[in-house]
Amino acid sequence: MEPLITREEALELGEIEDHAQIEALIQRAWRARVERFADSTDMCSLVNAKSGGCAEDCGFCAQSRFADAETPMHAMMEPDQILEHARAAEAAGAHRFCMVTQGQGLSKRDFEKYLEGVRLVSEQTNLKRCASIGHMSAERAAALREAGIQRVHHNVETAESYYDEVTSTVRYQGRLRTIQAVRESGLETCVGGILNLGETREQRVEMAFELAAIDPTSVPINMLNPRPGTKFGDREYMDPWEAVKWIAIFRLILPGALFRLCGGRVENLGELQQLAVKAGINGVMMGNFLTTLGNEPEADRAMFEELGLNVARQPDNAENPRPDNRSGWLEGETPDVVQEHLTGPPPSEGVDLNVRLWDPSTQLRYRAKSSVPPRPDGAVNKTTRPTPVG
Repeated sequence: MEPLITREEALELGEIEDHAQIEALIQRAWRARVERFADSTDMCSLVNAKSGGCAEDCGFCAQSRFADAETPMHAMMEPDQILEHARAAEAAGAHRFCMVTQGQGLSKRDFEKYLEGVRLVSEQTNLKRCASIGHMSAERAAALREAGIQRVHHNVETAESYYDEVTSTVRYQGRLRTIQAVRESGLETCVGGILNLGETREQRVEMAFELAAIDPTSVPINMLNPRPGTKFGDREYMDPWEAVKWIAIFRLILPGALFRLCGGRVENLGELQQLAVKAGINGVMMGNFLTTLGNEPEADRAMFEELGLNVARQPDNAENPRPDNRSGWLEGETPDVVQEHLTGPPPSEGVDLNVRLWDPSTQLRYRAKSSVPPRPDGAVNKTTRPTPVG
């Protein structure tokens, strides 16, 4: 779908700072979102299926071997552990479930284990299924599709002109090749980036139009949550009004994509999370993120419902990966299967409905590095922590 604004208009909008003008921009983005998606939503949850020990040098990530930080670690989950977290996500109200691993690829053994976890989630839940496993070949993309994956996440992270400041070991063109392999295998694409890595406003516009050229199904919007001991560990959080403004601008440049608020939304947006939803968001990453904590799922659902949006799942939730909880919505109000669990009779004796969402605060172990190699780009890791937004 063609952008609703030109590059020049986007650059002009990027310069506004008056809150009243930003609110007018938000209303414009809200109309664009409602015109294309009505009251539907697309709520996702994830599990960090393998963490730590990454060989790459991404400047925002504490999992990098080049980060001067304790490494959040756990080996590849067993398939039944992945299923456990998927069931928890489903009970919390998620529409889809993303299985994420660190690094730029998996060993053959870990990939087979991953595929078995995907099969279990496909067979035993009503969730849509997403993969995020780094770079992949066309053969691996086909194997993911065969196992039951419907969409693959692989970010470009930032504008191409700023990319070398973010990582020097993962090439931008390699990311584009992975995205193309995913598309050629018949899978949907989920491609976004991170705001506030030190890019200019012009480079934010550049990234948005690069994403428009890629034309992904889904665009995750992340805002840097600076991790101590990383290259970007001393950056301040974004001003929440600035963050909301850019979400609205991205919506007008990518009117047909499904937008999701992901990492850093709690820390950067603070009390403006709901205003960010009005700026054009379709859904959020419910619950926790890979190595940090997020909102409670109940708070996320309420945030959307207060805007008149429908967070209930469709009966055929996993049948068709797009258009994401819209199928059949004109035929009547969709059933709220989560509320049925919450308000229904107590479970039968012997049935345990206590489910566990991914929780990095209890499910990751942290291992101090005995030594940290110099960053390939020569940059220094930084540890100053910013003050959270109120």
